[in-house]
Amino acid sequence: MKSTFPNRIVCLTDEVTEWLYLLGEHHRIVGISAFAERPAEAKKENPMVCGFTGANFKKILATKPDLIIGFSDLQADIASRLIKEGIPTFITNQRSIDEILSTLLMISRIVGAEKKGKALIAKMEQEIESAKEFSKTLKFKPKVYFEEWDEPLISGIKWVSELIKIAGGIDVFEDLSDSQSAKGRIISSFDQVVDLNPDIGLFCWCGKKFKKEQLLSRKNVDKISFYSTNEIHEIDPLYILQPGPASIMEGLPHLRKIIENWSKTSIIKLGK
Repeated sequence: MKSTFPNRIVCLTDEVTEWLYLLGEHHRIVGISAFAERPAEAKKENPMVCGFTGANFKKILATKPDLIIGFSDLQADIASRLIKEGIPTFITNQRSIDEILSTLLMISRIVGAEKKGKALIAKMEQEIESAKEFSKTLKFKPKVYFEEWDEPLISGIKWVSELIKIAGGIDVFEDLSDSQSAKGRIISSFDQVVDLNPDIGLFCWCGKKFKKEQLLSRKNVDKISFYSTNEIHEIDPLYILQPGPASIMEGLPHLRKIIENWSKTSIIKLGK
């Protein structure tokens, strides 16, 4: 029996859109998320039919999709309604780097592009191995604080924590990263951050721009190492909070560069 693949795909999240473009299978896309920024041409070539937790079902149904692909339990309500409409719906919930790579491979198989998917994943694995080798050369590993949200304070999800470690850092809230939900990664007080005294502060407020002045107004922030050395960095959510290719091919090298620069100056700044 001749195998067939879906030809009218709605991508509920940005990483799916990017992956299909990288695979050369973007001609299958008939609808995308309003948050899809990679590649730039995606929004020019496809109608926007959803946000992240909300969707325009009328627009989605009008595209006559034969497959919906999304991410996260936060899209369960969207998925439920589309399933009731009789549309094949594939929702993933990857939280680690291994799960990200496995998910990308599954999607490449779904569209009949497994060979190219494996080749692209091999490049990602090379980026990971290169970062691991760099990490081994560090004399000192910086303590890193990653802030995904400010009200309440939320630390990094598992794949972010893993990327920090691969790049040569020590995630000071690694113990919270295993939580499936953001609620499990809430930091009860900024005093906890002060007590841990991280060397590098990474701020990636998903959905809004980081305000450095707000950080500097927090009580006792001046007692933290990253304050005295000005190792305060804003990270674009597009490159680190996307559970897809961008986190590994863009986010990881960026983290590595920050840690490499810290390493070069830490002896002078901190007397290490």
